[in-house]
Amino acid sequence: TFDYSSRQLSCEHGGRRVSRYELDGTVTVIADRFDGRPLNSPNDVVVHPDGSIWFTDPPFGIRGDYEGNQAERELKEAVYRVDGASGRIAMVTDEVNAPNGLCFSPDYSLLYVADTRDRDMKVWDVDGTQLRNGREFTTLELPTGGLSWADGIRCDTDGNIWCGARPGVHIVAPDGDTIGVIRLPEVCSNVCFGGAKRNRLFITGSQSLYSVYVGVSGAHIC
Repeated sequence: TFDYSSRQLSCEHGGRRVSRYELDGTVTVIADRFDGRPLNSPNDVVVHPDGSIWFTDPPFGIRGDYEGNQAERELKEAVYRVDGASGRIAMVTDEVNAPNGLCFSPDYSLLYVADTRDRDMKVWDVDGTQLRNGREFTTLELPTGGLSWADGIRCDTDGNIWCGARPGVHIVAPDGDTIGVIRLPEVCSNVCFGGAKRNRLFITGSQSLYSVYVGVSGAHIC
């Protein structure tokens, strides 16, 4: 994702860190440890207007050498917040088993987090620098039965959540009901709104990149 100064933020499974690419090409490490122990494998990251950086830290990158480097887990899976002024990292919740994609609601009052292991999506109320009242938001059902799981997620200006999953992109209304699916011939890993009016949805698949114009605009910078 990008911050409000147009700098790219990246989650690195191999490096087990969150990095920022400065405008001059240098790299700043935003977070790589918590309480003196290395992070697992940061997976997704979003920014808040107060300058803070929020990210998920599942174990996907340390379970083997496919996505990162196999290693022992030293921290429980969690969601973290990095203060924009001090750089202090704080755990905002560990009430999630495999935190994956995350996004804020349009007014930043809610934080949604995809839980891959539980095959659901959870939501919290944002209370300043903390999260309150964590609860299940929705599950994604496969057309053939059973449950899919969300990977990367983004919010539009109407408060709908666009979820990378199987068999494509699931669109979930603010009440948790699925209102549409963009079918793909492969698994969707992430989505992002772009274009001049932020109404062009970019979709990453297992082996392909797609784009489609949609009838809404993305809520936040991507």
